[in-house]
Amino acid sequence: MTSARVGAVMTTHAPELIALRRVLHSQPELSSAEFQTTEMLVERLAVEGLSPRVLTTGTGLICDIDMDPDGASGPGRVVALRADIDALAMDDLTDTPYRSRRPGVAHACGHDVHTAAVLGAALALLDIRRTAPRPGVVRIIFEPSEEVVPGGAVDVIAEGGLDGVAAIYGLHCDPKLETGLLGLRSGPLTSAADMFEITLSGPGGHTARPDTTVDLVRWTGWIADRLAKVIRANTAGDVAVVFGAVHSGAAANVIPATASLRGSFRAQDRDTWLQGERLVAEAVAHLVGETGRGPHPTWSVDYVRGVPIVTNDPHTTETVRHVGTALLGPLAVVDTPQSMGGDSFAWYTDIVPGTYIRLGTHDPKDLGERRDLHSATFDVDDEAIAIGAAVLASAALASLGDR
Repeated sequence: MTSARVGAVMTTHAPELIALRRVLHSQPELSSAEFQTTEMLVERLAVEGLSPRVLTTGTGLICDIDMDPDGASGPGRVVALRADIDALAMDDLTDTPYRSRRPGVAHACGHDVHTAAVLGAALALLDIRRTAPRPGVVRIIFEPSEEVVPGGAVDVIAEGGLDGVAAIYGLHCDPKLETGLLGLRSGPLTSAADMFEITLSGPGGHTARPDTTVDLVRWTGWIADRLAKVIRANTAGDVAVVFGAVHSGAAANVIPATASLRGSFRAQDRDTWLQGERLVAEAVAHLVGETGRGPHPTWSVDYVRGVPIVTNDPHTTETVRHVGTALLGPLAVVDTPQSMGGDSFAWYTDIVPGTYIRLGTHDPKDLGERRDLHSATFDVDDEAIAIGAAVLASAALASLGDR
């Protein structure tokens, strides 16, 4: 009964959610700078008579919805719904009317969709509360700084965001799935993900005499090409080591004195993740120590622990499977594989039972290439927003106790 009621309610809010998502998409904000986004959410929730609490970091917020404000039905559980609100440091190369108006900042990971969906779930829950109050509280979490490690979830937790919470749900855009489909997996859903920076140093010199100095550019290429292979050869776990930034030098005729390589270490099991720093350092030492490559650089590794593995709880995952099937049909919920991506939602599932949902966002009428997350041309089918909102609201109500 709840799923049908939520589905009907969401048709009312869908136009507002699409409009909100497009505003967010055109005005993206980087991690720790989501001031405008936070203000918009605070104002919209306040209109509904709620009392959102902005985190002490200045962005992001927590807001409780008491599903029986008169207290007639007695105490109940606390269930949380979470969205991340920050954007990526990259350009938006789409040609849509709502493309980013801020150079170098883009919602290319779908956090604008996540935000609109959780707000939509809140509006649906408020509508249902007016006609069918029930015991319990739904806590809405808009998390800042997900795109940096260890993620804004750490701040949310430190400020009591999970206090008393019995279950938590969230979702992430999946452009591989068509709109109307949900990807679910019980157990490990993502990988653990850390960041590191390797710094190489040498005396520098003239490119006419590379044999008299440390050719850092050559060493940089050697390490970038070989590091992942050395690490995989020394661990039984499934790992991915990929560089996203390499910097060295500024002139064609000068051998630089410093170089840096920044990358990520991802592991699909916890034991391998916990060995990440040692594995990276040992691999660099091995590569720099190899003979036959001329004078060796000095080196250091700055390793930053990121996020653990998002692990979906079997019971809450079954709850999502049930409500998703009721809302969207028996073929709408599909199995999804464990990915190499990382997400700060993992900090929540490390503490309380929870499920992270893959939300299909590819327009089934679009027969072109499916644009991946973090792509400069990433976009979604707006119809997915109301679907995500309805699934989250239904999961929350089911966890509180359906009526």
